[in-house]
Amino acid sequence: MALPCAGQESRVHALRLHPGQDVKAAIQEYAVSHEIEAGYVITAVGSVRSLRLRLADRQEATTFEGFHEVVSLVGTFSRHGAHLHMSASDREGLTRGGHLVEGNRVYTTLELVLGEIQGVRFRRQHDPETGWPELHIEAILGPGSESL
Repeated sequence: MALPCAGQESRVHALRLHPGQDVKAAIQEYAVSHEIEAGYVITAVGSVRSLRLRLADRQEATTFEGFHEVVSLVGTFSRHGAHLHMSASDREGLTRGGHLVEGNRVYTTLELVLGEIQGVRFRRQHDPETGWPELHIEAILGPGSESL
């Protein structure tokens, strides 16, 4: 379902993750603690101790050992779940990307700028066609009210 969001008020959040924090878990914890209903990643820069991703058309995660520089982090999230993809490069400049899973621990820092759309809720719902929990977009009527 497409839901027009043009003209919706939005907020911007900036935060820094510290060494040892798990990237995906930290974003999810932030969404829960700030009651974010519809979030998206604006930009991210930093490093991880090793890179752990679910690659295209695979069920299991793959770990690439060694320090990696985060060159891209994109996706949607809410206090109800997240769908994030990350790309990172190793010391030789080889860049890998895929679905972000837990286990990506910050090496020195990860600077995040996150956006939040007001009046919209992102949920993940099982899609029988894909077999995955896919994005479901809902309009929110107002503070404390249910969706349309």
